[in-house]
Amino acid sequence: MGKNNKKKFQVPDESHLLLPAHPSSTSGQTTPIVDTHTHLVSTFSVYQGKYREGKHASIFEFVKSMYNRPGSHRVEAIVDVCCEAPVQRVWKELADSALTPDGREKDWGGIEYWFVMGAHEAKVYTDDVEKDILEAMTHPRCVGWGEIGLDYHYDNSPRKIQQDVFRRQLRHAVRLGKPLTIHTREAEEDTERILKEEVPRDHRIHIHCYTDSPELAQRLLDHFPNLYIGITGVITCSTNLNTSAVIRNFTSSPSSAMRILLETDAPFMVPSNLYPSLPTLKGKLPLCHTAMIPWTAEFVSGVAGIGWDTEKVMRVGRENARAVYGV
Repeated sequence: MGKNNKKKFQVPDESHLLLPAHPSSTSGQTTPIVDTHTHLVSTFSVYQGKYREGKHASIFEFVKSMYNRPGSHRVEAIVDVCCEAPVQRVWKELADSALTPDGREKDWGGIEYWFVMGAHEAKVYTDDVEKDILEAMTHPRCVGWGEIGLDYHYDNSPRKIQQDVFRRQLRHAVRLGKPLTIHTREAEEDTERILKEEVPRDHRIHIHCYTDSPELAQRLLDHFPNLYIGITGVITCSTNLNTSAVIRNFTSSPSSAMRILLETDAPFMVPSNLYPSLPTLKGKLPLCHTAMIPWTAEFVSGVAGIGWDTEKVMRVGRENARAVYGV
């Protein structure tokens, strides 16, 4: 087939984003979803780009429609991640809308909206960006500083600058007592060294979307008793063996707690085991969203093995979200 005759990717109808109930929800005793890491502004932007004539004109409409489907796991809380620099002022509109129970009911359909903020891209971190983040830290719906960290895969910023900005933000978060949301990719030695140098052992830490070695995960877990490993749909990818190895390490000892957090990293990381639940779908979904978490939990339970099922993983993830972020 010539290059001019290539089959164009067809975006599936947006009705496929309205997910069916996960099989585990039929038990009647379902654990509510807490998504500990989602990018709502980015997710809605992708939705608008893919569905220019889409049904939802605002983030609020999108969330209320997509996240709580009758008969499915209820979405109880989301932790929105604001990590762009310069800081997007929309953060305050979203956070302010969730200040009161009436506001959360009207705008979020009863979902508890929380957020964290940091600067992910080190080369654009400035005093003004830091000032905006420090302002956000005082908001009642802010539950952490992040995502921040080192990424030697893309190397979008020089590594020395990445390390300096990482330390600078860690020091602020520690001073304020804010939980940390950490991004690390292919930077194991420096991430471990800097965390151990800058962060007290008992600080609450979320290593987001973990894909690095199980050995690094174990060293961090051993050193920081309040550190948890974030699990996204990327665990379902056949090329990713590390994340499943971390789960198996948790279950290798009967006395080990499953120190994981369930997250989406939406709009990225659609769990691949979701697709059998969408038999009429042709192709792939163009974005991920919070209601997909039960499929990630299902995959985790399969890796964990005997004694684990989707609901148990969901319960553990929910308890751990409360331990780390207080949500």
